[in-house]
Amino acid sequence: MTARIDVHRRRLLGLGLVAGAAMAAGGAADAQTAPVHTRRIPSTGEALPLVGLGSWITFNVGNDRVARDRSAEVIRAFFAAGGVLIDSSPMYGSSQDVIGDALAKLGVPKALFAADKVWIAPGARGPAQIERSREAWRIARFDLLQVHNLLAWQDHLPALFAMKAAGRVRYVGITTSESRRNEEVERIMRGHPIDFIQVTYNALDRDTEARILPLARDKGIAVIVNRPFREGALIRHVERHPLPPWAADIDCTTWAQVLLKFIVSHPAVTCAIPATTSVAHVRENLAAARGRQPDAAMRDRIAAHVGRL
Repeated sequence: MTARIDVHRRRLLGLGLVAGAAMAAGGAADAQTAPVHTRRIPSTGEALPLVGLGSWITFNVGNDRVARDRSAEVIRAFFAAGGVLIDSSPMYGSSQDVIGDALAKLGVPKALFAADKVWIAPGARGPAQIERSREAWRIARFDLLQVHNLLAWQDHLPALFAMKAAGRVRYVGITTSESRRNEEVERIMRGHPIDFIQVTYNALDRDTEARILPLARDKGIAVIVNRPFREGALIRHVERHPLPPWAADIDCTTWAQVLLKFIVSHPAVTCAIPATTSVAHVRENLAAARGRQPDAAMRDRIAAHVGRL
């Protein structure tokens, strides 16, 4: 038994799971209080928890005071559960202002990893947009700036690299939510020294598995995964079916955790960023960064099962 646990522990560490590998022999109850698993950013070795927080749709609440307070509580619960990376964009309506409002209310945690995007053309307008975004967040600088959906990336990337060289941002990346752009993403990954890519990946959307994720590992590029639940449609679909008994083998008590663990257990994935308006759901999501993680065989089993539903 000890030998099997040691083998499993080495496998987890080989996947880059920095914290909590000893939970391989634990149960689901213990997993809920275990340390959050992290994976390292290849370009620096900095560790990030496997689950972050997105803000598309959920934080676009305008000036609704009740909704803003609810968003602040989601962010409070996110940090309390061990999360650090929050992702937004100027494309997301009032989301940046809502995040800034929450951070001002809660106090900016030292652990915050602030990820945002530039989304404007022509590229000469990028610096002004980035500054507006920074002011909306009410922070000194972003940790990560990404070219959103590759818009004017030829102009934005040199500007972002210059910001990085000047210490005005720590990491540079690109994003897409469309698999049809994967060839262009691959060309950028091969030709430019980016730190991050952000792509769509889940148990049904697996186009990135063939070339993008292996290339990210080869090139030492961190991977953020967007749309893990297909804006909730995937959750709504699978929740009409009972949770399979084998979910307990990876310390999952909900479908959301099964779907997230499928994603974050891939060795090339650094972090997934589900979005939510619910404190209960953000805690549920962060629990997917704890406990036993799927191996390759279990990942195949999850994808096959979800595909049949």
